[in-house]
Amino acid sequence: MQLVVGRIGKPHGVRGEVTVEVRTDEPEARFAPGTVLRTEPGARPPSAPAHSTVLRTEPGATPPSAPAHSTEPGAVPADEPGVPFRVPAELTIEESRFHQGRMLIAFDGILDRNTAEALRGTLLVVDSADVDPPDDPEEFHDHQLVGLAVVTPAGERLGEVARIDHAPSSDLLVLRRPEGRTALIPFVRAIVPEVDLAGGRVIVDPPAGLLDL
Repeated sequence: MQLVVGRIGKPHGVRGEVTVEVRTDEPEARFAPGTVLRTEPGARPPSAPAHSTVLRTEPGATPPSAPAHSTEPGAVPADEPGVPFRVPAELTIEESRFHQGRMLIAFDGILDRNTAEALRGTLLVVDSADVDPPDDPEEFHDHQLVGLAVVTPAGERLGEVARIDHAPSSDLLVLRRPEGRTALIPFVRAIVPEVDLAGGRVIVDPPAGLLDL
């Protein structure tokens, strides 16, 4: 099973560094220099310019703004004329750091802002088999929680865990409600008293109004 640990955002500076939306509670370990991460295409953020769309990284797929002779719509040309840049299937972290609350990463071989822009929206993934289970029974990896049913202490089904957002103040369960909308639930014991992995459920006791925010 492939686990998403980050999503590449906009370039930072002119030397190929990028911002990364962290989707792991172990960013220092997941994004340590020398780490090799696999890539998957991601959806282009609504606010991003059209040329930032990144296509599949399999052979033959090309990122955005291709030259006229390209057969792929929306490819970004590399610095060498006529050679389209392709997002590699793997990226190696050269340097990582936090700056003003954001993760910044420099990848090996990504040396300028144009190439960094072509990575925007790419998902960074690891294999779940390479992720050790937490030592603390009260701690959980994201992939252990995603997909679990969310119920009240009385057994009323509220929806299911769509993903985990790692906010500065606390981790948040993103609850997908039966009607399709989402709600954010702080992953704290006062609100989430029990995680029943064997039973495939998370018990949530939300304060009044939390699910309506």
